[in-house]
Amino acid sequence: MKTRNLRRLSLALVLVLLRAAVAAAASVASVPCQDADPKHALSGLQPFMTAEMEKAKLPGMAMAIVQNKKLLCAEGFGLRDVEHKLPVTPQTLFAIGSTSKSFTALAMGILNDEGKLDWDKPVRQYLPEFQMYDPVASERMTPRDLITHRAGFARHDLVWYSSDFNREDLVRRLRYLQTDSDFRSGYRYNNLLVATAGYLVGKISGSTWEEFVRARLLLPLKMTGTNFSIADSQRSSDFSYPYEKDEKSGAIRQIPFHSADGIGPAGSINSNVEDISKYLIFQLGTGTAAQQRIVSEANLNLMHTPQTAMPSSSPFRELGQYSYGMGWVVTAYRGHRYIWHNGGIDGFYSLIAMLPDDDLGVVVLTNVLGNHQIPEIVAYNVFDRLLGLAPIDWSARFRLQREKNKQAADQAKSKNSSNRQPGTHPSRDLKDYVGRYQNAGYGIIEILPAGQDFTLKLNRLSVPLRHFHYDLFQVPEDSDSFLAGMKFQFALDLDGGVNKITAPLQTGVEAIEFARVPDKVDRGILQNMAGEYELGSTPISVTLTGEQLQLVLPGQPGHPLVFARGLKFNIEGLGGYSVEFKKDPKGQVSELVFYQPNGTFVAKRK
Repeated sequence: MKTRNLRRLSLALVLVLLRAAVAAAASVASVPCQDADPKHALSGLQPFMTAEMEKAKLPGMAMAIVQNKKLLCAEGFGLRDVEHKLPVTPQTLFAIGSTSKSFTALAMGILNDEGKLDWDKPVRQYLPEFQMYDPVASERMTPRDLITHRAGFARHDLVWYSSDFNREDLVRRLRYLQTDSDFRSGYRYNNLLVATAGYLVGKISGSTWEEFVRARLLLPLKMTGTNFSIADSQRSSDFSYPYEKDEKSGAIRQIPFHSADGIGPAGSINSNVEDISKYLIFQLGTGTAAQQRIVSEANLNLMHTPQTAMPSSSPFRELGQYSYGMGWVVTAYRGHRYIWHNGGIDGFYSLIAMLPDDDLGVVVLTNVLGNHQIPEIVAYNVFDRLLGLAPIDWSARFRLQREKNKQAADQAKSKNSSNRQPGTHPSRDLKDYVGRYQNAGYGIIEILPAGQDFTLKLNRLSVPLRHFHYDLFQVPEDSDSFLAGMKFQFALDLDGGVNKITAPLQTGVEAIEFARVPDKVDRGILQNMAGEYELGSTPISVTLTGEQLQLVLPGQPGHPLVFARGLKFNIEGLGGYSVEFKKDPKGQVSELVFYQPNGTFVAKRK
């Protein structure tokens, strides 16, 4: 739907909208913060935010404040489109990333109210096909586990980030992903499990997560600008492009949008501060909107209640110990109960923050994902102003913390002397490494030639890959990629062929292994190999069915032959056993050589 600035509407239409807003206990007017506060607590907030944006070289930002069940103010700052110098408005759409998780928790709460979902019954009662690598987790995982990050399951974010796997496929791949801790051993943030929670919502409701959230949350809350896809955002007349900052030069450049459709329930929502202000007012209420019950007050409160202790704590004494609720982090700000969630995805960083006991909330959306903490700086400054607290220079505090973190990282890096062995080279010709390699959980790695190096493609991610030493290759550390610095180890089979790649794609678990995918062989070549052979007095048949060669021995079922390289095939199901077809001087297949652990044997073609 096309959005517009209410200040451009006719007076009559404004009055109509304001009456509807009062009925919904939520104002939708876009009021500049300097004009919204009769007590002048927000005086100077605009220049403060502008100065912080300039220090961080942030192109654009939008923010809104709600207090006492109404929108206090909503404003846009800077540019949503740098190239065309288009301004950010309160209706500008930004990707809100992981703040989407609270919408999924609410959807689950609605189903719980209706008796369709029990927080503590096994997921398998609703999804019989659900399976984790850990059999205990497969049997015992509950909806509460999925949404509270208490399952202790390793993140494996590259599975979704590198791919366009759909949601059903992501859930299916869970069974192949190892973890490094026991089930329910503690807090472990996990996007894949929240995506599974959203998939569960769709299955139970007989629709999809998107359809359910739209019908049961967005429409009742009149969040008319909010959507679930970057494609939908770009069809709007008012959306922000994503940007990134070069931490060395400080330069800002536009980057491509990154689709999060597959992982949607964990982070695909796009919204604006006017819509999120309505969501904040709802979250600060009792579960109703416009006198319509959306979710029970008990389940809304459950979202804001600690479920899982988080081991990390803030370096600042004003912030309390963190716990995770359901789609929210629960802590304290200067003695006030504080509930929040941030969200980051390529080119966007957001924060939705609430002080529920003070009926106060702030949303800040930005169009750079980076180490800038602008949403936190703005939210905390607003809290200090409206709570009448002595202001804290959060900007200076975060800057000092960043400097300490950088110094620690630089020191650690300087102490890590490279173990690179000079003067080594790959054990095979570079062309022998080229090919496709597959892991049932992660998908496909493709190695492509690139001069004296390679291009590595992990699903739809593409990065350069350079020789490090021996059969170990590395993505350059200065690469602008999620995989920067990652090392990939090629391994050989007993015959010296390159047959797999391993890489530490997930910290804490064994290196992820990708087995080589056999190349396809032209059917005409396969037909030339099919025929009758004789090993001594033993007849042997090689048959071709479709595109598959089979080896048939007397008294045995057929054994599929899996292409290895050249004219060599592995015998499926028999480790260490392979065959190779040999040609005579005229180019005709004349022999079938068997390679076995107990020797090499030659069968002549009849």
